[in-house]
Amino acid sequence: MVGMNEIALVLAALAGGGVLWLFWRGRLALWAYGLMLVPALMLGHALARIGPEKLAVKPWLYFMQSGGLALAFVLPALWLLGLRGGAAKGEMARDSAAFVLAYLAMGAVFWGLGGS
Repeated sequence: MVGMNEIALVLAALAGGGVLWLFWRGRLALWAYGLMLVPALMLGHALARIGPEKLAVKPWLYFMQSGGLALAFVLPALWLLGLRGGAAKGEMARDSAAFVLAYLAMGAVFWGLGGS
């Protein structure tokens, strides 16, 4: 999409994957780096649609968008799958924290690089 910062997209995916690596060290963490490119693209698209002018005036939108994606979509899916599969609640809470922090890290990268 026009207006998306490709460097920010790649760095955001690496930041999100890096946070997940801190929680999940091992083979699963290698998948996290590649898979975080998809939400980074979605977040970059959403931020590009908001526009750099509005983001410059309201920088908290970076974190509202990134954290909102995690809280509204990722965590409910994670908990539904975990409860269905019989995962321990402590493990699901740890994974929830990992994803919220990963998405906030992606938002911070976009904010730090000044745009989508």
